[in-house]
Order: sequence, then C-alpha cells, then structure tokens
Amino acid sequence: MSPRKTLATSHRVLAQLRHDPRTLALLFVVPPVLITILKYIFQNSRMFDSLAPMLLGIFPMVMMFLITSIATLRERTNGTLERLMTMPIGKVDFILGYAVAFSAVALLQASVAAGVMLGLLHVSVLGGTVPTLVGAVLSAFLGTSLGLFVSAFAATEFQAVQFMPAFIFPQLLTCGLFVPRGQMARFLQWLADIFPLTYSVDVMKQVTVHATWTGAATRDVLVVVGYAVAALLLGSLTIHRQE
Repeated sequence: MSPRKTLATSHRVLAQLRHDPRTLALLFVVPPVLITILKYIFQNSRMFDSLAPMLLGIFPMVMMFLITSIATLRERTNGTLERLMTMPIGKVDFILGYAVAFSAVALLQASVAAGVMLGLLHVSVLGGTVPTLVGAVLSAFLGTSLGLFVSAFAATEFQAVQFMPAFIFPQLLTCGLFVPRGQMARFLQWLADIFPLTYSVDVMKQVTVHATWTGAATRDVLVVVGYAVAALLLGSLTIHRQE
C-alpha cells in the first residue's frame, strides 16, 4: 500500500466528478430537495422531526451506492481499470483511493443535507450537529463500499442501477423507517438484523432522541464500519492484476 498512489487515485476520481454536473446535482441537490418536499408533505412537524434524521441515514447511502457502483463500473468497462492494473499500483491503493475520494464527497454531501435539515427546516435533534454529521457520513461511506463491491457483478450501467431494487429496497423496507421492526413478522426482523442499513438508521435514531452519545450508538457505528470495511475487502478481491 502506498499513500501517494492512493491519494493520486482519489485526485483522479474527484477530478472526474468535478466535470460531471449531473452527478454533482444528484449528490448535492436531490437529497435536500427530497427532504424539503417531505417537510411539506408531513404537515405534522413532530412526525417530520422524527422522520427526517432517519432519512439522513438512508439518502447518503442510496446516492453514494448508485454513484460509486456506476463510476467504478465505467472504470471496468472502458478499460481504465485494466490499464491501471498493468501499472505499479496495488489493488488496495485503487480501492482505498476510491473510498477516500467518495468519502470526501460524502462528507460534503452530508454537510449540505444536514445543514438544510437542521438550519433551513429547523429539525430538532437532541444529539446535536456533529453526531448527526457522523451518522450521515457513515451512511455515505457504507454506500460507497457496497457500490464498489457490487460494481463487480454488473456488466453495464443499466445492470448497476438494477441492483438498487434487489440490494437496497429490501433494506429500506425493513430498516424501521415505515414500521417499527418489533411490529414486523419474525423473519423480517431477522433480515433487518443482518442488513447494514438497519444500523445506519439506528445511529440516527439514537442521535435524535438522546442528548449524549450512547453505547447503542457506538455499537451501531461499529457494525456499519465493519460492513463497510468487509465490502471494501471483498471489492478488492474482484480486481485482477493484468500482465
């Protein structure tokens, strides 16, 4: 592993994103707009205040999963990855380079979305701004890691998008956003217990209802980080060195 090569990979990825206005709009405009729309859908402000923080544990993951899987797939299909693998750059450098780049984007995305939610929409979060940002950034990092891993199983960008309903929607339905997990069928509770999005949403729940950082929040953070690191390691195994 070489920090210089990792940072060079990150710089290249960020330079590509900077010249893609549609992707930038999807990352930084769509989540705040969706949260704002929900503000006016739920006229009951108490309902929105409880729902909005959980969405900060969902939107960053979904957006970063989509962007990362498509961007990495482009590297694979246009030959960029093969050319990189003929050079003296390790698979870990490549994966970490992407993870660092998209994590930086995730931090900015989470800051924008959280700023709109806490500042413009006046959502009350007992835990404060910093824990809210931590939860949102972890959600985005999880989406980045899963996107890097899943991109290996898609042959086209359309197939990468198709992973959304198959891979993300089951997690979205069982994470506790719509119905408390305790009220679901037992087998759905079991599924929720093994889905990483469940713990990302739980972090935001803890931040919303507790003024101080809790042990449950620490547990959820460790689970999310564990899933993200495992996905990065599995993603590195799908990259093959070219001679």
